[in-house]
Amino acid sequence: MKRTVFFVSESTGITAEALGHSLLSQFEGVDFERVYMPFINTELRAKALLDLIQEAADRDGARPIIFSTMLDDRVRGVIKSGTGYFLELFEIFMEPISKELGIPPSLKSGRSHAITEPNSYIQRIDAINFAMSNDDGVRPDNFKRADVILTGVSRSGKTPTCLYLAMHYGLMAANYPITEEDFEQGDLPREIYESKDKVYGLMIDAQRLHLIRQERRAHSEYASLARCQADIRRAQAMFQRLGIRVLDTTSQSIEEIASHILKAVKNKQRHAGGH
Repeated sequence: MKRTVFFVSESTGITAEALGHSLLSQFEGVDFERVYMPFINTELRAKALLDLIQEAADRDGARPIIFSTMLDDRVRGVIKSGTGYFLELFEIFMEPISKELGIPPSLKSGRSHAITEPNSYIQRIDAINFAMSNDDGVRPDNFKRADVILTGVSRSGKTPTCLYLAMHYGLMAANYPITEEDFEQGDLPREIYESKDKVYGLMIDAQRLHLIRQERRAHSEYASLARCQADIRRAQAMFQRLGIRVLDTTSQSIEEIASHILKAVKNKQRHAGGH
């Protein structure tokens, strides 16, 4: 079964896309063709969009699904008049939240991704710069400034997780790749020990690591299954011996890994504040 899905917004469309993706992920066996339509903020643009929706309906033999975040009643009305199955996400949630809070919503476009809290925004920018300049262990002397330090074998997910933590949560995240030299010495740098309460070891299934490394360096010794199995085995032994907390990244998305780390960081901060 094939269905076309439109993510429509008068602004960036990030909210419609994120929530729409989460909902669609629960429906297996459907081939979703995703169409992103941000900045549909005039009736003229909405009418042009109706033609695309109708084309998709004729092609698929089924009405397209439309995830929308649209505050303008007139533009919304144009899109609703078409053949698509229209879901206005703001409409679904705004009224009950307004009733609970006892105040009306501002109905200002783009608020969810605007710079409404400058201090928080600056913190995230600083964190992103920190993550990029402290990637792959280039500045171990900066580990003491980090909120989180990720370590693991090459291609276990350290860099993208650090950037995600920085971009979304403003965490200062650094990472250190375990090298062949580390394995030979059976140890990690002194700076890791000095910040061990911030360190998380990322583990991954050898078969999965093999596939990821093949994409980077196909048919190399580095990407061979035997090398991947050896690297994982040695890293696991090292983490266990050094008492480093371990997270398995094999079947978890970056978002899931980051949420586990964030929870641990917040628990640590809470306990520190309590004392």
